[in-house]
Amino acid sequence: MKRSRPFLVLWSLAVAASVAAFVLHLGLRSRTFKLGYELGRARNEQAQLRETKRVLELEVASFQNPQRVEVIAKTLLGMQSPTPDRIIPMRPLADQEPKPNAAPASAQAQR
Repeated sequence: MKRSRPFLVLWSLAVAASVAAFVLHLGLRSRTFKLGYELGRARNEQAQLRETKRVLELEVASFQNPQRVEVIAKTLLGMQSPTPDRIIPMRPLADQEPKPNAAPASAQAQR
């Protein structure tokens, strides 16, 4: 009976170690599957984003063409070219800048 006691202790330790190793293996395996699914979802999202980027780049390129913008404005948005009475000419920006020797209007009003 005394001889079987160390064997029983060692056997119990071996079984416990085997069970612990198996549980650890299952935990790591399930984590691997979970990460694999997350990676697949991330790759699908990346592919969708790349396709969206490609479509947007094509759209930007089409809007850089003035003729294309005009066609879209007239057909999709129902816009028309302005009539001459709707065009208001603007003064050049050089006329709007204050002259260096001129005093501000508020300073002239106080004199």
